[in-house]
Amino acid sequence: MQTFQHFINGQFVASASGKLFDKRSPLDNTRLGQVAEGGQAEVNAAVAAAQAALHGPWGRMPTDQRVAMLHAVADGITRRFDDFVAAEEADTGQPHHVIAHAFVPRGAANFKIFADIVKNVPAESFVMDTPDGAGALNYAIRRPKGVIGVISPWNAPLLLMTWKVGPALACGNTVVVKPSEETPASATLLGEVMNAVGVPPGVYNVVHGFGPDAAGEQLTRHDDVDAITFTGETRTGTAIMKAAADGIRDVSFELGGKNAGIVFADCDFDAAVEGIFRSAFMNTGQVCLGTERVYVERPLFERFVAALKRRCEAVKYGRPGDAGSNYGPLISQEHRRKVLSYYAKAVAEGANVVTGGGVPDLPGLLAEGAWVQPTIWTGLPETAAVVREEIFGPCCHIRPFDSEDEVVVLANANRYGLSTTIWTENLKRAHRMAAAVAVGITWVNSWFLRDLRTPFGGSKQSGIGREGGVHSLEFYTDLRNVCIKL
Repeated sequence: MQTFQHFINGQFVASASGKLFDKRSPLDNTRLGQVAEGGQAEVNAAVAAAQAALHGPWGRMPTDQRVAMLHAVADGITRRFDDFVAAEEADTGQPHHVIAHAFVPRGAANFKIFADIVKNVPAESFVMDTPDGAGALNYAIRRPKGVIGVISPWNAPLLLMTWKVGPALACGNTVVVKPSEETPASATLLGEVMNAVGVPPGVYNVVHGFGPDAAGEQLTRHDDVDAITFTGETRTGTAIMKAAADGIRDVSFELGGKNAGIVFADCDFDAAVEGIFRSAFMNTGQVCLGTERVYVERPLFERFVAALKRRCEAVKYGRPGDAGSNYGPLISQEHRRKVLSYYAKAVAEGANVVTGGGVPDLPGLLAEGAWVQPTIWTGLPETAAVVREEIFGPCCHIRPFDSEDEVVVLANANRYGLSTTIWTENLKRAHRMAAAVAVGITWVNSWFLRDLRTPFGGSKQSGIGREGGVHSLEFYTDLRNVCIKL
């Protein structure tokens, strides 16, 4: 049993109210511990600590020293690698290889990469003529934006939280993090690393709790929070944007997605099947970039559906440390109810259930966990709810298509525009499709392959702004111009 406390001004503290809530295992619904439930008092204290650090030692720290300290944070995560892996396994229940080979290493890398970007990306400078012939020099400087409110999701807790905290701190800001109530462990553990490497108190703060009418909303409405970055549902992003309008605070959002995978008949068949399987079912389908709509060129359709069905039916349920386990539970019982409601809705709308569609029969305590079967549907129109709405579970609908023009219309006929994955061996077609599909990121013959220097974000209702590389600097700094008369 563990109690997860807030991390404010370099110290772990309980809630002023004394309130706690349970953290339960998604694997078997057993109680893992309790989490301090934050409110206005904790948000106020965290923001005040962040403001003090911003105008204190962190704000006065030379860039080279700050960069070195963030490298030390990354090294600190690596030194405690096993602790972070265990924390994420307990919180999410996902397979060991997903967390140990992808999520935790990326969480550490986010600090080093953005620290180096800040150190090495130049700003603009221009020499201009003046009427007296003396001239003038204009140059740009980047200054920290201030206190950043970071609201991070539960599906890849450390990776997606540090994707925001890394560049924010690299640019000289301070942060108040409100992690998901479902995954408190990694954000709390990172506080220990911050203290161990000497990050000044108040630079990194964590307030646990809930969203609406609670710590999350109170953070977004706080007058001394200068910008807000959020990953999560589009509906929540809309509410945060309204709150940010009071005081005219900047926002950066990565929101929902209903991403399309497009498979042409000239693809590398085995690679396409494996790629779509990963994009639809990795992390039990709880990936914002995941594929819930699959369009397969008609000559390949039946063969592809059969192959993906076999791949789904070969998954091995189990705990993260179980030998061969490669498929985990959903994050919670509540989320399972949502996903199962869509499974029922698909049947009601006339779907052909190719595989799955329910709850697996598991032994012992696992039967109490938040498990669902990987599920494939065919035969639904584009107007069906499971084809239009984000489910965020291990499921996809597969539909045949006959031409490039047809599949572009199908892929774009959705209010979201986060990502797509396209499978073809035709290079000209790959370039045409990449330009035609209205999304923030397109993968060709791959998925989830990320260079952190590149722009990342969604189109349409999938987000606002871009992060990654210099694009993160644009959000986490104020760019100022200095004009000096020569």
